[in-house]
Amino acid sequence: MGEFIWEHNEWPRFRYDTVQLVRALGHARSLQGALLAHADTFSLVDQRDLFVDEAIATSEIEGETLDRERVRSSVAEHLGLPTAGMPVPDGKSDALVSVLLDATRNYDTPLTAERLFGWQAALFPTGYSGPIAVETGCWRRSMTPMHVVTGSMGRERIHFTAPPAERLDGEMQRFLSWWNGPSREMDGILRAGVAHLYFVTIHPFADGNGRIARALTDMALAEDERSARRLYSLSHRIHAVRSLYYRVLETVQRGNLDITEWLLWFVETYSASLASAEGRIHRSRVIDRYYRQIAQVPLNDRQTKVMRKMIEAYPEGFTGGMTNRKYVSITGTSSESAKRDLADLVRNGLLQRGDAAGRSTYYVLPDPDPDAEGEPLTCQEL
Repeated sequence: MGEFIWEHNEWPRFRYDTVQLVRALGHARSLQGALLAHADTFSLVDQRDLFVDEAIATSEIEGETLDRERVRSSVAEHLGLPTAGMPVPDGKSDALVSVLLDATRNYDTPLTAERLFGWQAALFPTGYSGPIAVETGCWRRSMTPMHVVTGSMGRERIHFTAPPAERLDGEMQRFLSWWNGPSREMDGILRAGVAHLYFVTIHPFADGNGRIARALTDMALAEDERSARRLYSLSHRIHAVRSLYYRVLETVQRGNLDITEWLLWFVETYSASLASAEGRIHRSRVIDRYYRQIAQVPLNDRQTKVMRKMIEAYPEGFTGGMTNRKYVSITGTSSESAKRDLADLVRNGLLQRGDAAGRSTYYVLPDPDPDAEGEPLTCQEL
C-alpha cells in the first residue's frame, strides 16, 4: 500500500458511511428543492451573473484572474443578451465560458475522452499557461511525476502525487465507464462529489485538472437537477473556503478509500452555495418589484437615473440615504430641481423620508415586501 489513495490495491472502490451523510444530504435536498421551485424567477441576467461568478471563481481557485467584464460580455453573447458597451471577450474567457455552458447545457450527453480533450484544449487556446507550454488535447505524457506543490524553490512541499502517465489510458477508460454507467445508480449529489474527487485524483492532464473537475461537478449536478439553468455557483463557494478545500482533498487523497470526510465537506459546501442562491432570488424578486413600481409612474430622466442606482444597490444599503446634495451630484441638476424631484418621488410612494429633518433629510427606498422585517432599504453610497 502506497502513500496516496490511487496506490491502494482496491482503488477506485471508494467507501463512505451513509449514516454520517444522511443529515447533510437531507438538508441539501431541502435547499435544492426550494431553489428549483423558484427557478422561474431567475432571469437570463441572473443566470449570466452566476455564470460570470462561476468562471471567475473556478479560475481564481487556480490562481488565475480573468477580466470580469470580458467574461460578462462572453456569457451575455452566449445567452443571447445585449452586449452593447461591453468589451470584446478575449479568447481565454470565451473558451472557459464555452466549457462551462457545454457541461451544464449538455449534461445528458455521454462523456467521452474527446469531449474532455476539447475542454482542456479550450482552457489553453494559445497552448500556453503564462510562459509555459501546455500539452493539450491528450492525457499527459510526461514521464516526470505530476506533483501538486506549494512553497518556494528549494522549500517545496508535495501535497499530492498523481498516477504516472503510463496508467492514464486505463484509469480514464475506467473513469468514463463509471461516469456513463454504474455511477448513475448513486444519489446524484454524492455522484457529483465522488466524480470531483475521482477525476482530480487521476489528474489526467498536464494542466487544467481542477477547472475540469469542477466543470464535471457542475455537469453531474445539472443532471441530478434535470436542469441546464445556472441557479447557483459552487465554485464561488469553494473559492471562499479554498484553503479548506485543498486541505480536505489532501487528507482524503493521502488516506484510505473511505471518502466520507470529503463527501460530507462537499455536500455541506453545495448546501452553502444553494443558501447563497436563495438570497439572490430574494434580491431578484425585490428588484423586480421596485422596477414594476417605477414603471407605473411618469418620471423624468433625472428621477429614473437616481431610482435605478438605488434599486441596483439593494440590499447592501446606503449610509446616509439619498440626500438633496447627492441627487445634485448624480444628476447635475440644481438644488431646487433636486428638491422638487425628491418630493415628487415621495408623493408617488417610490421613496420615503428617513427620520432626520432639515439639512440632514435623507430618503430611502420603501420596503416593497409587506411581510419583510427590518429597516427601510437604503441606497449604497456613491
